[in-house]
Amino acid sequence: MGDAAADLPVWQAAARAITVNAAPATRAAVDRLGGEAEHLATVPAPGRAYLRALRPHQWMKNLLVFVPMFTAHQMSPPNVLASLAAFVAFSLVASSVYVLNDLLDLSADRSHPRKRARPLAAGAIPIAQGTGMAAGLLVAGLAISALLGQQFLVVMLGYFALTTGYSLYLKRRLVVDICVLAVLYTIRILAGGAATDLPISVWLLAFSIFLFFSLAAVKRQAELVDGIASGKVTAQGRGYHVDDLPLVESMATSAGYVAVLVMALYVNSATVSQIYTAPHMLWGICLVLLYWISRMVMVAHRGKMHDDPVVFAIKDPVSRSCVILMAALGIAGTVL
Repeated sequence: MGDAAADLPVWQAAARAITVNAAPATRAAVDRLGGEAEHLATVPAPGRAYLRALRPHQWMKNLLVFVPMFTAHQMSPPNVLASLAAFVAFSLVASSVYVLNDLLDLSADRSHPRKRARPLAAGAIPIAQGTGMAAGLLVAGLAISALLGQQFLVVMLGYFALTTGYSLYLKRRLVVDICVLAVLYTIRILAGGAATDLPISVWLLAFSIFLFFSLAAVKRQAELVDGIASGKVTAQGRGYHVDDLPLVESMATSAGYVAVLVMALYVNSATVSQIYTAPHMLWGICLVLLYWISRMVMVAHRGKMHDDPVVFAIKDPVSRSCVILMAALGIAGTVL
């Protein structure tokens, strides 16, 4: 049983050849072998399978490109349009990497309780078409990046290089993987600044690094908790052992609390009074953020987080309420 021309030697030696979702040329080559042949699932994959392969729910992470515009209070039409174009470019390039990652992780995904339902792992999309998708998405994303200027294109190329390195190797390196994930989130903020030509403050960079280091550690924490529940001693395809769980939980909590500390120091700095008319309102953000980070760690600890923490937060009513409350406090600090 197979789906590509690479399987022809096996089919030739077999008593019966079975193709699954194979291309017409491959099916014809099997028929020419002269043996018994059967062709299964030759209809095209449904459009929703291709859409799922792009992981559009992950595009929400790319909303980070709007952060520089909002934090600088520079919501002019050109900045909005540039940020929208940056969002589209990042979504296309990110989806190309997701497809590439699925192609590289076929074996591991097929043995994973949830990832085996992904279109490529489940065989809904042929591998050749998946390869073409990854290339096409990358070209389209880089084309838009080039229109946004050289600085943005350089940032995008850096993102693609780092995220590809993560997929190929770095995600299996202990702690390095968490650091890389934190940087990849922060690169989106840098890209937003490059697209709009707005400077990124040291405060924002420090806050981003610690916050997303915390969320990346929560992601590994959740994987280890799932591993313990299923009787595994290591996280699939990662560099962590279940005995590492207490340390990973400590990393998630401490980095998150440092992010809150950075926010508190910013609220107490001279810089904040130049942007906000009621900076004391921002102290409420620190309290909400402290609660939200603590809750995320607790949810993962109880084995109730089965998604990427950012995706979980998008679906979670409590997390959405926290985001709305923090946004309201930020607006209040500006207009009161």
